[in-house]
Amino acid sequence: MPSQVNEVIKLLSNAFRRTFEDYKGLYLFGAYLDGKEHEDEDIEIVALFEIEDKSKREQIWPIVGKIETQLGVCIDLYPYTQKQFEEDKDIYDEVMEEGLFFNPLGIMEDKN
Repeated sequence: MPSQVNEVIKLLSNAFRRTFEDYKGLYLFGAYLDGKEHEDEDIEIVALFEIEDKSKREQIWPIVGKIETQLGVCIDLYPYTQKQFEEDKDIYDEVMEEGLFFNPLGIMEDKN
């Protein structure tokens, strides 16, 4: 996995863990799973929370924007509760098939 992606995961996990008590971890999916740099691709991430609402999104987007600016990347972040995630069949199926799960500390774990 490119070092930039590792840094994104680390920074997002640290910021979300500090900001949200209900942060459960994140999934990396999409083009970056092949371990190569992709100049014109976003880093696709699902972030899981116990509660996902407008107030939380208002706090999430400045965090994402700061990391994008700091690292010069584009992050396509999907904030969900577990239920919302499972109901978004297109993304859920793709992530469950190929995605990588990182716990709240940013450590990769088996997603099953």
